[in-house]
Amino acid sequence: MSLFNPSREEVRQFFCEAWAKQINSGILTPLESIAAKWMVEHPEYHEILGQLEMAQATDYTPEKGQTNPFLHLAMHLSITEQVQIDQPVGIREVSRQLMTKLDSEHEAQHRMMECLGQVLWQAQRDGTPPDMQAYIESIKTLL
Repeated sequence: MSLFNPSREEVRQFFCEAWAKQINSGILTPLESIAAKWMVEHPEYHEILGQLEMAQATDYTPEKGQTNPFLHLAMHLSITEQVQIDQPVGIREVSRQLMTKLDSEHEAQHRMMECLGQVLWQAQRDGTPPDMQAYIESIKTLL
């Protein structure tokens, strides 16, 4: 699996395999441990995470009113890593403040996810790198 540009199938396999290890008390890698933490927080995804073939075959589209569980979990993973390494600079502190305000790491991440999604959409639309300063500023508006 390419660490920085995994395919859709690789992402789904990663989450499904990590989930299998989690529910079978297997040994998780550090990245799988972070993913498992967020999978536990999302019981609505447990059925799909337990069925790799179905996970690989299912398309999740906003037009069908569906949230892509793998995209959602990947965003949790990304934000967790951003906060851990404080990249972009300042995200650790604004994340801490938002968690304190909302009294929930999970809800704080969901709000941050909306900000990240907007910045990524803008970058894709404009054909530019994501504006990470705009991302931090967007999170600050939530405080």
